Amino acid sequence: MAYNKEEHYDEHITEGLIANYKSSIELLGEDSTREGLLKTPERMAKAMQFLTQGYQQDARAILNGAKFTEAYSEMVIVKDIELYSMCEHHMLPFFGKAHVAYIPNGYITGLSKIARVVDVFARRLQVQERLTHQILDAIQETLQPLGVAVVIEAQHLCMMMRGVQKQNSTTTTSAFSGQFEHVATRSEFMKLIQ
Repeated sequence: MAYNKEEHYDEHITEGLIANYKSSIELLGEDSTREGLLKTPERMAKAMQFLTQGYQQDARAILNGAKFTEAYSEMVIVKDIELYSMCEHHMLPFFGKAHVAYIPNGYITGLSKIARVVDVFARRLQVQERLTHQILDAIQETLQPLGVAVVIEAQHLCMMMRGVQKQNSTTTTSAFSGQFEHVATRSEFMKLIQ
């Protein structure tokens, strides 16, 4: 479930985060009581809970909630799924797109559920390599298809705005199981997502 303006945030977590963010602002040399910063700790606390809501979601339950018996056994691809995540090393965003495919083996799922699975794992403190495998594993374990393919292309602000400061770099990760481990199937998938 996504947060919205009416959504309830955990009061205990919110209060703890507010105190920590207020302290961080002050440690950086700013006045946390200045008009422009007065509500910043609360906004940061709520933003962080939104950006990490994947910890409270279950990808397998999402897939099982729309799992249907179907004889279709050709490749199903959902591509260009936008994703936003937080690098666990620097707590800076990375963003990009995921391409996900599976070959059904008696079961299909609602197409929007594939995108929701991407969000469940992206909305956690992450590294792109783990994210790629978590998406694959959830689909493989829940739908038990003949194969799953996941490719993620993302830009990392921890590389773009600090450190090496390479603004045009993109990181691509991939994971394949089952039929997608065969060169011909993998090649077909890669051609279709271009």
